[in-house]
Amino acid sequence: MTTDVTPGPMTLALLPRERGLSEGFDTLADFELLAVLLGTGEKGRPVQRVAADLLEQWGGLVGLSRSGPHALAETPGVGLAKAARIAAGFELGRRVLMRSGSAPRLNLASSAEVARWARVRLGSLDHEQLWMLALDGRNGLRAARRVAEGGLHGCAVDPRDILRAALREAASAFVLVHNHPSGDPTPSDEDIALTNMVARAAAVLGTPLVDHVIVGGGGHASLFDLGLMEGA
Repeated sequence: MTTDVTPGPMTLALLPRERGLSEGFDTLADFELLAVLLGTGEKGRPVQRVAADLLEQWGGLVGLSRSGPHALAETPGVGLAKAARIAAGFELGRRVLMRSGSAPRLNLASSAEVARWARVRLGSLDHEQLWMLALDGRNGLRAARRVAEGGLHGCAVDPRDILRAALREAASAFVLVHNHPSGDPTPSDEDIALTNMVARAAAVLGTPLVDHVIVGGGGHASLFDLGLMEGA
């Protein structure tokens, strides 16, 4: 059984990596697993202490998973290289969770299915991400590509980047999905304008945009369902 504890003198004397290899990584506490990812500490602070302080600063694993690598990099004893390893570790965990609960060519025939897909990946983020979901002729998910990422107040995106991603994945059609960290999935005027700009260009290319779904606070909003997409 794992425990989330602050390291004491005896714990600090142990090497989490070696313990994980000999006893199993499932026996390690959260701070010890994080210490394995960090690898090293800093002068006067062993890696286990840096890991424990990091978890305390961000409110545990969930809070840590919501932070971006650049914010983590500013923490004493971390830096950009270690922050990148932590972010990559969380991303691997998200992908395992997403893929273990879905069959190949997940069917995304409704906004509810798109929202279910998005909550696993985007629900805990404190910044916006915009994804393009390429569909086959039966609404099966061919590929998912992140096309924009931003801070707490939105993300900048060029419609051409979205269309290039859809064409690169040979999509028969595609869906846009992004999160609102505020918890309110209501589409903004900018969301509506971007959606219709992309929809018009996609129609010309013959690869239609069929919906734009926004997730936030456990709920979702579909621009198609709301009748906010031109020509829908």
